[in-house]
Amino acid sequence: MTGWRRTFLPRPSRSAALSAAAVAACASLISGCGVIPGTTGGSRDDPITVMTWAPEKTKATNKPGVPAMAQAYARWVNAHGGLGGRELKVLTCNDHNDPVGAAECARQAVDNDVVAVVGAYSQHGRSFLGPLEVAGIPYIGGYGITDDEFSSPLSYPVNGGEPALLAGNGRQLAARCDRVSLVRPDTLAGDELPKLLNQGLADGHHKPVSDIRAPEDGTDLTPQAERALKDAGADNGCVTAALGARTDTFYDSFRRTRSDYPPVRISSVLGSVDQSLIDRTGGANGPYEGAYVTGWYPAAGDARWDRMRDVIREQAFGDNRVDPSDAGVQTTWIAYTVLKQAVESLDGDEVSSRTLRRTLDGGLRVETGGLTPPLSWRFEDLLAASEFPRLINSGVTFQTVRDGRLVPAREGFVNVEKTLEQTA
Repeated sequence: MTGWRRTFLPRPSRSAALSAAAVAACASLISGCGVIPGTTGGSRDDPITVMTWAPEKTKATNKPGVPAMAQAYARWVNAHGGLGGRELKVLTCNDHNDPVGAAECARQAVDNDVVAVVGAYSQHGRSFLGPLEVAGIPYIGGYGITDDEFSSPLSYPVNGGEPALLAGNGRQLAARCDRVSLVRPDTLAGDELPKLLNQGLADGHHKPVSDIRAPEDGTDLTPQAERALKDAGADNGCVTAALGARTDTFYDSFRRTRSDYPPVRISSVLGSVDQSLIDRTGGANGPYEGAYVTGWYPAAGDARWDRMRDVIREQAFGDNRVDPSDAGVQTTWIAYTVLKQAVESLDGDEVSSRTLRRTLDGGLRVETGGLTPPLSWRFEDLLAASEFPRLINSGVTFQTVRDGRLVPAREGFVNVEKTLEQTA
């Protein structure tokens, strides 16, 4: 999450908030409140154009499966009649893990008059949300890695993002570990993680974590592994890592170091550890056997993912970017589920950024087949968490690696709403 926070006063009424947003958007247009990008629905023969972006081919976290899943979804929905009878057109962009790149992707979205940005991943929320807000373009189902995704009035998150994962991970570990070491990125986004994990641990009357920073693009994290093992202590110690794509780099160093220290349990969160990583590192014989993992959604092998898997087989067979166990791919699927139901709820009327915002703000209830709790973005559905005012889904899942498979450690969703509301 970004370290540069917006400051929030007590929440105004929903109508006042929307009016203020409309005035701000209007004032920013040189020509006044005329036609703004994405607000003209066009003919029913015109495609519905959206954009999905993510970083690719960088030295840090890459999410090529996000735009690839979006394109596969478009091929699937178009092969089955489109959205409300109209073709879905998905534009993609590489944000390069860079604020300039993120802003450029947003400008492309505005220039192409997209009606929404859907299922995207970027660590630079302030850079891309500003241009989207000015143009009135909704941001539907972003990955949830920046604070701004949980504050912008035009953001419609589908999960609890990093806040829910870290708070949930603290809850999961509190009953199992005497001391916890957290290894996290030495970035502005990473600076927020210890506080969230500590709040979850505090719910179990647990002492704070040992906070260990690691370079985002590091290739040897032995010093961090040694400190994590030392700080975890000799009895019932746990080491949790939330380093995205570099998590396996850390646990590779950890593997080579741990024999010199007392045994500890390991942990992580969805997006840093998933089933594909467990498979390629040895499965039941690999380093993640027995690990605790906190996720947003059911485990990758759950039957509730069957429809997504069918779509991937039908439209992305052989495309190794689209991994059904990847959290980015899963979030993109859910985000496009939201888009589909929002468009269908318009019942043939104009599809535009304005009408999508109106239907989402007006109480549309999205069912995701049990992959999340029902989703709704009415003002009264927002959590009373001042730092995350757009957060609606505070459910997480507790999983563990058993016989090389991620399986539930506890059935159903665990609600961390109260934990997040206490985070200041």
